[in-house]
Amino acid sequence: MGEWTGDQLTGIGQAEELRIATRRADGSLRAERTIWVVPYDGGLYVRSVNGPGAGWYRGTRHGTGHVTAGGVDSDVAFVDTVDNTGLNDALDDVYRDKYRRYADDIVGSVTTPLARSTTLRLVRA
Repeated sequence: MGEWTGDQLTGIGQAEELRIATRRADGSLRAERTIWVVPYDGGLYVRSVNGPGAGWYRGTRHGTGHVTAGGVDSDVAFVDTVDNTGLNDALDDVYRDKYRRYADDIVGSVTTPLARSTTLRLVRA
């Protein structure tokens, strides 16, 4: 697994949305889903608004997938960060800042305890 280059981090981090596809056990990719992504402290983070029951999120249990955003097309590994309260608090602020043009209830959907319980760091695979 590798670190994101500065250009990749900027490209994905500034993108409005990210297309994510998780891998099945046989290695094939599931259909892409469009979600929000935020950069923080040299990393890229995603959450499931619908919690751990969302199909794309359930697919992360196999550990890898593929993302496309901001001119970057990359395989990724998913790193669980849910037990890091300080990180999740900081990410709430980043989500609110990045997506502030949306109504509070829309942005609030990604900062709920349910969404926070699905926080993943995307690492280049």
